[in-house]
Amino acid sequence: MMMFAASLASRGLTNNKTDIPTKQLRVLSCFGGGGLSTPCVFLKQSNVDSTKHYCGGCGCGDKPHTWLIAESTDYSKLDYPTLHCPMKMPGFSNYDPNHKTNEIKERKEKIESMSPEDIQIIQVTIGQSEEKEKLISQVNKIIENS
Repeated sequence: MMMFAASLASRGLTNNKTDIPTKQLRVLSCFGGGGLSTPCVFLKQSNVDSTKHYCGGCGCGDKPHTWLIAESTDYSKLDYPTLHCPMKMPGFSNYDPNHKTNEIKERKEKIESMSPEDIQIIQVTIGQSEEKEKLISQVNKIIENS
């Protein structure tokens, strides 16, 4: 409950979102991709919408606000600036490189050894292309630097 409250507080009143590289690491940690053939052992397909997934390890359940990736215009669970993972995987606020159970050790080590270029190709929304994500990221950087 405390972790959920921290996530909600990090969202704020203006729907703050984590940065794209962090979300890409989270997507990689949950879904695999980029050379990882298997998803997290806790990844569950939604019974409400078969195109959506949720974490079966944190106890959040299968609800629209707990789906890990949403449509490009919607806020998803992986968008929260502060977010905890039961496996303490890369990209999450409670990431711990020393936490390696037998079920995640190999996956975690592969993610930790990936190059930033490999991580940049991970798509973080449904219904939006990777190219658009990169353009948005570049525009946001220009805005920040002006």
